[in-house]
Amino acid sequence: MQWSRERILTTHTGSLPRPPALVRLYIERARGNPVDTAELDRQGKAALNHIVEQQIASGVDVGNNGEQQREAFFLYVRHRMSGFGGSWQRWPRGDVERYPLLKRQMAEMLGARQAVGNYQPPCAVGEVRYIDEGPLKAEIADFQAALNARPGAFVEPFMTAPSPGIIAAAMKNEYYDTEEAYLAAVAAAVQVEYEAIVKAGFLLQLDCPDLALERHLTYNDRPLADFLGFVERVVAAINTAIVNVPRDRVRLHVCWGNYEGPHDKDVPLADILPILEKAKVGGFVLPFANPRHQHEYRVLAQYPLADDQIIAAGVIDDLTSFVEHPEVVADRLERVAQAVGDPHRVLAATDCGFDTSAGMGRVTEDVVWAKLAAMAEGARIASRRLGLAG
Repeated sequence: MQWSRERILTTHTGSLPRPPALVRLYIERARGNPVDTAELDRQGKAALNHIVEQQIASGVDVGNNGEQQREAFFLYVRHRMSGFGGSWQRWPRGDVERYPLLKRQMAEMLGARQAVGNYQPPCAVGEVRYIDEGPLKAEIADFQAALNARPGAFVEPFMTAPSPGIIAAAMKNEYYDTEEAYLAAVAAAVQVEYEAIVKAGFLLQLDCPDLALERHLTYNDRPLADFLGFVERVVAAINTAIVNVPRDRVRLHVCWGNYEGPHDKDVPLADILPILEKAKVGGFVLPFANPRHQHEYRVLAQYPLADDQIIAAGVIDDLTSFVEHPEVVADRLERVAQAVGDPHRVLAATDCGFDTSAGMGRVTEDVVWAKLAAMAEGARIASRRLGLAG
């Protein structure tokens, strides 16, 4: 895993805007309608190459495939694993439930949007196993081909894969006798992806919104201790799933949900970070740009990272069209570096993905590239201020 040796490196959390034609294909497939698989493949590859070019132009150092060949950051696994079917309505967000006017407005906005939704996912109705490595292998090969066509495109490439916890929490268990059995089956299945990504030479990012988000969803009306127990179980499952992956090839992303809401029921980072640090990973990707969690960079001083770990700090808000001023980005990076105690272990990142589910992104593509360019410029300013060569 690359550190910011000579300058603060830039990255993001994975999903980037998908083109409208590709979004439409994903929506049709999610609705159960037939789609032209050859056209889906063509559109996906074209979007991948476009997204790599745009990341390079925007100054991204540690980049990825933008998740262009997936309809959502975790829902895609239903096409690669057995055992999923039907659908259910996810638990309501505890913060939004407190504001009925906002709840109605959000429902109206969602109803008017053409997108793949994450809140009516399938259930586990049978044995969960990884049964089709074809799409995974194709996704890896396509990304590698895009990189081969652009030598030196990134300082380091990465690919994402979902936490066993977000799959187990979002895809309701209607088959296994216990949560532990379900979580173990999911962990064994996603282990296939984890190991394949790293074997291909990419950095693995584990997307784990469940480790914060589920506090105000599944565990909204339960004691904090119950939720922390869930976090413990998921971290243990993650460690089992990455047992064959070198620690320094994995980074772990945690957030409180990629939606514009009050977030005043979010679990504090201080409550979960001691458990997160039990994950056998080389670093974390955490949001510090949005108004609810900007202050929590201080927790990194309270609960220091291991000496071999990095922090990719969210300094860009993915839910607003404000283009952050580079000076603001630099200020945020300096504060994180001070809390960590070593600027070499700090990367600049976004809070979350810009299109975690196809069509759900709130920021238009042109503004996304402006925000990433501002992040790159802010990283250069912070590098100079912090005494790095950049």
